[in-house]
Amino acid sequence: MRYLIIDDEHIAHKIIMEYCEMLPSMDLQKNCYNALEALEYLNKHEVDLIFLDLNMPKLKGFEFLKTLASPPKVIVTTAYSEYAMEGYELNVIDYLLKPFSFERFLKAVNKVIGISVTNKQSPLKEGDTTGGQIFLRQNSSHIQVDIKTILYLEASANYTKVVTTTDTITVRGKISDMLASLPENEFLQVHKSFAIATTHIQSIEGNRIHIGSDTIPIGKLYKANVNRLLK
Repeated sequence: MRYLIIDDEHIAHKIIMEYCEMLPSMDLQKNCYNALEALEYLNKHEVDLIFLDLNMPKLKGFEFLKTLASPPKVIVTTAYSEYAMEGYELNVIDYLLKPFSFERFLKAVNKVIGISVTNKQSPLKEGDTTGGQIFLRQNSSHIQVDIKTILYLEASANYTKVVTTTDTITVRGKISDMLASLPENEFLQVHKSFAIATTHIQSIEGNRIHIGSDTIPIGKLYKANVNRLLK
């Protein structure tokens, strides 16, 4: 993912670059210290993602964003929370308040990855799977996972188990937060503690779903979700 940093503070560039260096798919294109410098660069080059500060000299962040005919994905990085509503009206993907942790930064980047995957999808045919990656943090490691290999999610106290075709990764956080980072039309919550990848369903029998060698229960409150899937 080609990214651009637009911020008038050198320390902000340093923090974002250090975070991105922990994610192997992130590719820095340019450090811009004001919006006019970024405009000049974007007139000749394309990027996938911009980390955008708001309070900058010459041209403010949102004023800059309004000048772009086809803006890339944008994550706002700012110390000012009062501009959040305007940011979402401009289709900003996420709004990071400085100082932000790596975990919060990672959640924002995963949103961008999930949206990019969804936008690139073509209608599914039987047997098709979709691509894309997501970064998951397990203890001190940051693991890149192909979304198409995820079989299901399982809530476990304050953690969520992500079961793939080859491994089980345990991440800290709610199952709902994990689901929000994945393509919506590929994953379905079927129980308060389970969400499944619909493309990996082998069979549905009564209140059970068979995926690989595992059996996933269907909760009463989620039965309607499964019925809609069958229709």
